[in-house]
Amino acid sequence: MPAMSRGNYLLVPAVLAALILGAGGPAHAEKGFGGGTDGQTEQRADTSDDGTVSVTVGGVVFDRSKNGGGDSVGALTSSTSWSPPPCWYAPKYTPEQLQKYLEPIWEAGSTGYEWDADQREKYNADDEKKGFNKDKSGKGYWWGSYVDKSYPPGWDSCDEDYFWVDLGDPPPADIENAVTPEVLAELAYAEIRVPGTEVTLAPAEATKVNLPTWAWLDGAEFKPVSVTASVPEIGVEATATAEPVSLRIEPGTPDAEVYPASGVCEIKDGRIGEPYAKGKANDTPPCGVKYLRSSGDGTFPLRATVTWEIHWTGSDGAGGDLPDGTFGATQDVVVQEIQAVNR
Repeated sequence: MPAMSRGNYLLVPAVLAALILGAGGPAHAEKGFGGGTDGQTEQRADTSDDGTVSVTVGGVVFDRSKNGGGDSVGALTSSTSWSPPPCWYAPKYTPEQLQKYLEPIWEAGSTGYEWDADQREKYNADDEKKGFNKDKSGKGYWWGSYVDKSYPPGWDSCDEDYFWVDLGDPPPADIENAVTPEVLAELAYAEIRVPGTEVTLAPAEATKVNLPTWAWLDGAEFKPVSVTASVPEIGVEATATAEPVSLRIEPGTPDAEVYPASGVCEIKDGRIGEPYAKGKANDTPPCGVKYLRSSGDGTFPLRATVTWEIHWTGSDGAGGDLPDGTFGATQDVVVQEIQAVNR
């Protein structure tokens, strides 16, 4: 049989299992206890007695109960070139489950005698008591790969074959993206959703040329949000928390001035910007914009982008920072000329 790459080595069992098991019904691959098929990701939601919804994706349970809410929520974009893992390794099968998954593939014979023999030797399949580590049942798991459901670049990079990890032991250090508290924090980062960034403006309906326009965000909405990722089978978890730190305003035209001059409004006393109040018409807003020309019959696309700082804590006491994330939105602003009245 021709030599196989590790990637193909993993894909063949998944494809064949789908064909074999599908002979008597809809095609599917044998699932591990994590809810995912080999190399794939399946989602499952569970609701606890207190109403908290957790979602299991690829062997990892995500608690999103402290996430942002509303119709305009969105995912963060990293402010650097870093991105969350596109695939990862987590506990996937008990010894009995892995045996049930692999043996039908070998019995089909389509993968070739030599390959099947190597596989049977690797898992000590001919030893009825110790094969597939059955003598360690309840003391560990076979780990396998899972893929981000959006299939981002690098989704196929987790091409290691199944490997065994005893309970209480960390995964092999040389296997990248095997779940640890830090990897779980990175996966939780991808699940964070923050509220929309439509700013409140005063004047509200239409602003005037050369008139400072105040801008602010609802402090009740812009508070820290978090997601906890865990693998209950091995007692490992991490929480990634996002906190708003600043708002960048881009007026949508070069014919404008922003306040402050950097265009970045820092969070202060738990809020971004300051609501306009009567009597402040001649004051300079701490956060806002002044348009220098009319938008005519159209509008200017003002863009407001909030930067969120991300930090994490893990079940092992570790923690740290992850790259800042941003989320923004565009809103149309009408700018009118101030009408002079001749008497």
